[in-house]
Amino acid sequence: MNKLSVKYEPVIGLEVHAQTLTRSKIFCGCATEFGAPPNSQVCPICLGMPGVLPVLNRQVVALGIRMGIATHCTIAPYARFARKNYFYPDLPKGYQVSMFELPLAEHGYVEIASESAPEGEKKVRLTRIHMEEDAGKNLHDGADDASHVDLNRAGVPLLEIVSEPDLCSADEAVAYLKALRALLIYAGASDADMEKGNFRCDVNVSIRPVGESTLGTRSEVKNVNSFRYVQKAIDYECMRQEAILREGGTVLQETRLWDEKRGLTVSMRSKEEAHDYRYFPEPDLVPLKIDAAWIEKIRAELPEMPAEKKKRFMESYQIPAYDATILTSTAGLADFFETTVAAYANAKIVSNWIMGDLLRELNQEGKDIEDAAIRPEQLAAMLKMIEAGTISGKIAKTVFEVLYREGGNPEQIVKEKGLAQMSDESALVKLIDEVLASNPAELAGYRSGKKKLLGFFVGQVMKQSGGKANPGKVNALLIEKLG
Repeated sequence: MNKLSVKYEPVIGLEVHAQTLTRSKIFCGCATEFGAPPNSQVCPICLGMPGVLPVLNRQVVALGIRMGIATHCTIAPYARFARKNYFYPDLPKGYQVSMFELPLAEHGYVEIASESAPEGEKKVRLTRIHMEEDAGKNLHDGADDASHVDLNRAGVPLLEIVSEPDLCSADEAVAYLKALRALLIYAGASDADMEKGNFRCDVNVSIRPVGESTLGTRSEVKNVNSFRYVQKAIDYECMRQEAILREGGTVLQETRLWDEKRGLTVSMRSKEEAHDYRYFPEPDLVPLKIDAAWIEKIRAELPEMPAEKKKRFMESYQIPAYDATILTSTAGLADFFETTVAAYANAKIVSNWIMGDLLRELNQEGKDIEDAAIRPEQLAAMLKMIEAGTISGKIAKTVFEVLYREGGNPEQIVKEKGLAQMSDESALVKLIDEVLASNPAELAGYRSGKKKLLGFFVGQVMKQSGGKANPGKVNALLIEKLG
């Protein structure tokens, strides 16, 4: 399909489900450990057996409040669980315990960088944050042509975070998801591990003619669990809906699924087939009365959030907003930066190495900073060696590669691999004489006025030295020699 034309604009809202960072489920003591054998982390409560009663996990409420505060929400003094009724093979009770008319938190926002915003930053409004239990998982085994149900996830605690339809592009949607994921991790509310299904979203997409305020008919793409798939699903839906409108058709309100193999969304159910969830208050759980003192205690325990950290980095370390945004994108990266700067005080040079070499390696391998062998003290020691002239910037790239993959002592690496910078003038003069003697034509050109050839000679000397020659001294000695 072609790109969405300038006649239409997307309107996007996201419903994110994040598993809370608890060791037990929301209404029972069963473990939430990932990867356990099927149906090994279940009990009569999460299996929905008759006569059992749920007991609310207090820590889930605390983590929900933490996330509400982190996203500038109003925390409800009074909240209530509700039953959301529908049938599905992996829903053992025949209903899901969620929240409806009285959620935990409402009316917050998440800030993202956006080219469409006047000052480059946009507040994406949040409708609500509420708690609910997860369903189980259907397993389709091709070997015996049968489907099985694993209820380990049944009862796992989730925070559902619902945005207003404030997003105007797939890029903005991804930026919002990344910002929200960072907030969840900073606040300690969730590890937001997308590979484990701990951070996934439903994407609501509609399009409308540019300049109109009325919303178009939306499609909901369910359970998308990667930033790349969100981007692709939104782009596809926008183009699919425009193609329908161009042909004089009507976009149906429906639920769809993203098919990565075919690169398209497929219909799951239409509006006419959508469930009437028949919400009603959960009779087995008392309503929540949330004490203001508890909210303030949780607020006081929250760590520094990304926006506050970004502002402090810009002021304290005198680095640009772009650098500060990247460096505070995760708590681990921000800690790595600050620890390195504490050992090597040039913040901009530290930022350049982290944002360039370090993040390039991490992104290529799909790793987090915690997975790399290099430690802040090692990077700082390497930067000091560059500053002291012990190694050149080029040699530092080699040292960095070893540090990134293996860790270790930079000085020891330089010594063992013979990477120390050549600064001895007599040795450098000898190399320069050899280079000049080997390039008579270029030497004649330089002396006839082609001064740009100085760079050629510097490059040749560096090549002859295997990159070990001190480039500053080479440059000075060459000018003296040629002059």
